[in-house]
Amino acid sequence: MDTMGRHVISELWGCDTNKLNNMDFIEKTFVNAALKSGAEVREVAFHKFAPQGVSGVVIISESHLTIHSFPEHGYASIDVYTCGPVIDPNVAAEFIARELNATTSEVLELPRGMGPVKPEKRLSHSAVK
Repeated sequence: MDTMGRHVISELWGCDTNKLNNMDFIEKTFVNAALKSGAEVREVAFHKFAPQGVSGVVIISESHLTIHSFPEHGYASIDVYTCGPVIDPNVAAEFIARELNATTSEVLELPRGMGPVKPEKRLSHSAVK
């Protein structure tokens, strides 16, 4: 059976704390990541928390990209989910990791819509290039 989608879950550590707390920068980065992967952007919604942190989503025709940032820990939780065979979610996830200057990236890729899932780590505790 073919997959209905690919879901990349990325744990980013050692990120630039100023970037993690800059809602405009994160929004622009996520829109650009979607476009670089070939996705079609539909809607964008981001929120800046007080005293720090940003959460947001970019809705794409093919599904979504999300973030929850924790500047105080240099950490960002990233999801990139795409449906169909054309868009590679890793392109967007890797772009985001580079833009946030992550020093460590832990990535899981899950096929979606194929029944029970057995996640496997694709990249673990590696410096982002």
